[in-house]
Amino acid sequence: MGFLAPDASRIPSPLREAMEYSLMAGGKRVRPVLLLCAGLAVGGEEGELLPFACAVEYIHTYSLIHDDLPAMDDDDFRRGKPTSHKVFGEGTAILAGDALLTEAFRVMAQSPLAQADPGKAVRAIADLACAAGASGMVGGQQMDLSAAPGNSTASLVDEIELRKTAALIASSARTGAILGGGSPVQIEALGEYGTRLGLLFQVTDDILDETGSFEEMGKGIAKDRARGKWTYPVARGMQAAIERAAELGRETLAAVSTFGPEAEPLRELVRMVQDRRK
Repeated sequence: MGFLAPDASRIPSPLREAMEYSLMAGGKRVRPVLLLCAGLAVGGEEGELLPFACAVEYIHTYSLIHDDLPAMDDDDFRRGKPTSHKVFGEGTAILAGDALLTEAFRVMAQSPLAQADPGKAVRAIADLACAAGASGMVGGQQMDLSAAPGNSTASLVDEIELRKTAALIASSARTGAILGGGSPVQIEALGEYGTRLGLLFQVTDDILDETGSFEEMGKGIAKDRARGKWTYPVARGMQAAIERAAELGRETLAAVSTFGPEAEPLRELVRMVQDRRK
């Protein structure tokens, strides 16, 4: 918080504590790691990429806080700890999410790279805003909320997962490539890699929700099926979900097949997502 919010002492309590609680609760940090790896793969500088990577995690954390609220998915645990609204109350949890989202854009706008190359920074910020907003992640959440329990379609599940999860992950990869000075071909390839990785992440998460345990996942399991909510295994069956995850893994790796050793961290990230148990 100190690095990203130099005036953090002005944030009133318990808002600051709520922001820190969720931001520092652990997690896989897939999105910021992806942004860094994509940027470095096209020749970017880590110091220039880091503020944007942190901002992406702010955006993701805000979405988790709001996603856990009673009006949304109504979850009591996240990453093995009580969710924000269970600790700080719904009002403060909502404000913590709002604050993290707006802080993310401040961090990017005031970053050294934004001062040195405003055009590049604006392009990256706009990409993230579109991915996180009404036509991306937020829109996917609305589609998820509006879907009638037990009456969804497989194609609707695909569209929800594309928007709700894959959009921000794809943007993280594209943003890294943009900031790192990648060519149009490289940016497109890394965006496709991010989309495939995002879908792989979500299908794997759906499988683990059916087969994992609270100890492994750090949150309630099988809640989606209990609510009548369709996921990939529910819509198409567990075997089809497992096969789809394997297919997505191959597609994700293929998207960076033209890259050399500089993309090895991206390939390792695919293996990490495939093999994860939480």
